[in-house]
Amino acid sequence: MKTLLRPAITLFVLLSAITGIVYPFAVAGISQAAFPDAAAGSLIVKDGKPVGSTLIGQNFAEPKYFWGRPSATSPQPNNGTSSGGSNLGPLNPALVDAVKGRIDALKAADPDNKLPIPADLVTASGSGLDPHISPAAAANQVERVARVRQLKAETVAALVARSTEGRQLGLFGEPRVNVLKLNLALDAQGL
Repeated sequence: MKTLLRPAITLFVLLSAITGIVYPFAVAGISQAAFPDAAAGSLIVKDGKPVGSTLIGQNFAEPKYFWGRPSATSPQPNNGTSSGGSNLGPLNPALVDAVKGRIDALKAADPDNKLPIPADLVTASGSGLDPHISPAAAANQVERVARVRQLKAETVAALVARSTEGRQLGLFGEPRVNVLKLNLALDAQGL
């Protein structure tokens, strides 16, 4: 029994050290060397203080800002420790009511807006933390943001166009607008 137990314990300790200590430190070191921004959380720093991450949506509620996708996280929106969707199916009455409520809120905030409401303004993403909206969702909000900030809609639309990111490698995903970056660009220009 002793001849079997000693190699088993030695192997257990060795593999635990490799997979629990050596491997995590190696991966962290490589990621920090190869992708320092992403390894640090892709933080956006303004005046020496982090204001958010390009990877996690922020809750903008003021009419002068572009609004992101609704968040399904709890107990507060865009809670990074509670990532996940609502798990409500498309025919679930709770989801239908939530979407209707979001549509009503958008119409109340901008009653003159006759543009169709993009789905990403009324439905949460699978993670509940999506920092991006579609260019159509941004375009839907241009008039409201311009009116509240007392700007020409063309000026705000041009900023949206400059803030629109293309497909990754020109091939993957869809064009998108990072809401935090767009709102910070609005504030930075005094718009």
